[in-house]
Amino acid sequence: MTPTLYFLRSSENKIVENMLQFAHPNSENTKIYSDFYGLTPKDLGLYALVDNKIAGAIWSRELDSIPTISLAVLPEFQNRGIATAMIEQFLQEASVLYEALKIDSFNKERNIKILKKFDFKEKNDSSFMQITLVKKEIVRPSDGYDPRRWMD
Repeated sequence: MTPTLYFLRSSENKIVENMLQFAHPNSENTKIYSDFYGLTPKDLGLYALVDNKIAGAIWSRELDSIPTISLAVLPEFQNRGIATAMIEQFLQEASVLYEALKIDSFNKERNIKILKKFDFKEKNDSSFMQITLVKKEIVRPSDGYDPRRWMD
């Protein structure tokens, strides 16, 4: 199953809010990952659509020196390659903005296998995983490509 990916726009902040419980299930202060999402050019995100339903989302916030990503796939869409498709495209897009990304440990256990596949490395204190990004040319899906999907 190949999801259709769309950029998360600031007007779609509700998607980010709805995905918080799945991206950060054990976090007390989830508002830092969603408040005013998309109002800075450093916010970046994608969401996946499957059968006209939002299946998951991945987004980043610059909370400290290394932007933090949030990753969520709704339970009914898990184990279908949706996270892989989102991460793959997100990392290409993110390499234009960032030199590195991290993901916090409360999400790490559920996704550690897939994150290692994309070269995320565990840090010494094990509170997060990090990836160093290499700038590449952005390759967007060409099958049925509609540039309006990728525009704000």
